[in-house]
Amino acid sequence: MTAALMLAAQDVRITPGPGHPLGGYLARHGVATGTHDDLEASLIWLSTEDDPGVLWVALDALAVDAGLTSTLADAVAAAVGIGPERVLVCASHTHSGPEGWTGPLHPGLPGQRDPGLVGRMAEKVTGAALRLRACRERVRARWHAGSTEAVGGNRYRPDGPHDTSFGVLELRRDDGSPAALLFDYASHPTVLGPDNLTWSADWPGATRRELATLVGQPVAAFLQGAAGDASSRFVRRGRNHEEVRTLGGHLATSIARTLAEAGAPSPSATGPVRLTRSTLHLPYRDVPSLEDSVELREAAEAEWQRELASHGEDHPAVRIAQTRYEGCAMLAGMAASNPPTGCAEVPVTVVSLGEIAWLHTPFELFASLGLRIRRGSPFRHTRVIGYTDGYLGYLPDAEGHREGIYESYVTLFRPEAADVLVEHCLKQLRAHHLSRVTSERRG
Repeated sequence: MTAALMLAAQDVRITPGPGHPLGGYLARHGVATGTHDDLEASLIWLSTEDDPGVLWVALDALAVDAGLTSTLADAVAAAVGIGPERVLVCASHTHSGPEGWTGPLHPGLPGQRDPGLVGRMAEKVTGAALRLRACRERVRARWHAGSTEAVGGNRYRPDGPHDTSFGVLELRRDDGSPAALLFDYASHPTVLGPDNLTWSADWPGATRRELATLVGQPVAAFLQGAAGDASSRFVRRGRNHEEVRTLGGHLATSIARTLAEAGAPSPSATGPVRLTRSTLHLPYRDVPSLEDSVELREAAEAEWQRELASHGEDHPAVRIAQTRYEGCAMLAGMAASNPPTGCAEVPVTVVSLGEIAWLHTPFELFASLGLRIRRGSPFRHTRVIGYTDGYLGYLPDAEGHREGIYESYVTLFRPEAADVLVEHCLKQLRAHHLSRVTSERRG
């Protein structure tokens, strides 16, 4: 017998006050002057009567490091009465949120954690979690998938690899009224550039607001996909809030159209919700000498200045050259400090609901890697989610390393790490799928 799904969902505003540094851009100067649109946390707890299931905490944040993950997972789990291993903490990767929620995310980056900011945000998220049990209710799930090229693409060349798909889990009450959406798409929320000094969720926030208008969902939680080399660089027509609304509206309209065109409920979108956690030990890279790193930085800076003189500000070629310089500068910063040694502990989590699987990692995965995982997965529908339960930076593919792009300089891992991670993810998906099938046959 199929277990009935139970849902509890909450949104809560987590916007700080002004006066704090924003994270995401080396070229940004100054602190937040105010709020353009609120940063939010969306909590989606999906379970059954006899199983605690999974609770997603989706934040409008640049990232969630291990410390913030532990703080929120422990607090939310205690508030709801489940184990912290059942809580997934995910970041949208907006570049218009506070630096102080995590502090420095890379050995070559400045930054400082602000305990006061963390404490106030955690208090708000915990308050939302305390309300979850009171609003827990039966729901029916429907799975939807679609595609759009209007929101993002490969940020190095328009014909480069990019996963244009989005996935949407629609949750409705027994009376048919909307309860929540859990949706994902892969693209950097970087419509707003380093000159922006107001808090903003960028296009994921605009998508949620437009969805509320189009389909009336009270809670819409966003999960960021394999967006390491994906952004709006070649599709945006500006770097302002109007363009944020435009791109967010494109995705919301595509989702709403997909929901409206759907037929009968998919039999695969049924309980129970299953979870498998694993840890991969991935060796850190060898960092070049400081002398070699500085030489790379100086050459990259000269190239950037040549492109700037030829094209002017915000041309894609200028932005690519600038980020390559920034990558070399971060590499030099890492060489001058104490780069990590040994192995990183990489949390990899599989969540499934019937033939739907969400594969979570703490990386900014390149699109080609996410597509390889999706193609090799035994599940009918697989969504690859990054920025979850920690932050370990970029994981470029082989082409990215050959091309010497920004991400190949700042990555903490060796070129072969991408293949190792993909194989580990596929192994976990296969084992999880086999366990689910075996359990259902026994049941």
